Amino acid sequence: MVARNGLALAAFWLAGCGEPPTTELPVQPVGDMRETMAWVLDPAADAIWGATGYVMTAEGEEDLTPTTEEGWAAVRHAAAVVAEGGNLLLMPHLMPVGEPGPAPWIEFSHGMTRIAQQAIEAVDNRDSEALFEIGGHLYNVCVACHQVYARMPADDAGTD
Repeated sequence: MVARNGLALAAFWLAGCGEPPTTELPVQPVGDMRETMAWVLDPAADAIWGATGYVMTAEGEEDLTPTTEEGWAAVRHAAAVVAEGGNLLLMPHLMPVGEPGPAPWIEFSHGMTRIAQQAIEAVDNRDSEALFEIGGHLYNVCVACHQVYARMPADDAGTD
């Protein structure tokens, strides 16, 4: 009985060995890097940055902190989009080619995800001051990445 079950298991295992593993990923790219930034990451980051701090108006100081559950939920949603956006940037069609290579890109992407997860925690705690500070860290990661990777030729500048 054991020998027969062992043979059946071996036959089943060997049947899977006949096909080479596929190298195609089960994803369907939708946008290039500019579109991903414009459609996904920029609006989400702007929502985080726009939900903290103060603005001076003619009427006085305006606190940007959300005042409703819907407002906090919108900021949490934006932080989740940025967090998952860090993973999205690791998709093969968005990974950089050439110098300086993907290593800094991966580090920046992971940093963006970590910081956005902190933003989610700050939102859950309704901690506007922490969210403001975290927004600064997010800004720094974005700027650092752009300094390394967003080198557009002069004739491409402003053609969005």
